[in-house]
Amino acid sequence: MQKKGFTLLELVVVVIILGILATLGFTQYTKMVEKGRTSEAKMILGQIRTAEIAYTQQYGGYTSTIGSLSVDVPTACTTTHYFSYATPNTTEGRATRCTASGKTPDAGASAGYSLTLSFGAGTFGGTGGYY
Repeated sequence: MQKKGFTLLELVVVVIILGILATLGFTQYTKMVEKGRTSEAKMILGQIRTAEIAYTQQYGGYTSTIGSLSVDVPTACTTTHYFSYATPNTTEGRATRCTASGKTPDAGASAGYSLTLSFGAGTFGGTGGYY
């Protein structure tokens, strides 16, 4: 009489294959989540750019102070946003990824990566590859 079933070796091979697939899937998932979080930064940087253009039309030049603009954005890391925002000069806005409060970037991202938006050209750039 022949017994039906799997050998221990076959089961180990299946478990190893499933582990590899799960690792690859989780890595891709976390990258997509992080890429989705950059949409917050792009939206708010767009609001800052719009406010900067309105400021320029009224006062004749860009400002490097977010407080001068009519937009409410966090300039430091908070529990409600994934980025902090600044205008380090009068030509661009910058969003820096917060890593405090359990908002650590995924393993593939460098801690504290940033996105930039040029006010004049309206183009995105930055570090970390998520722009």
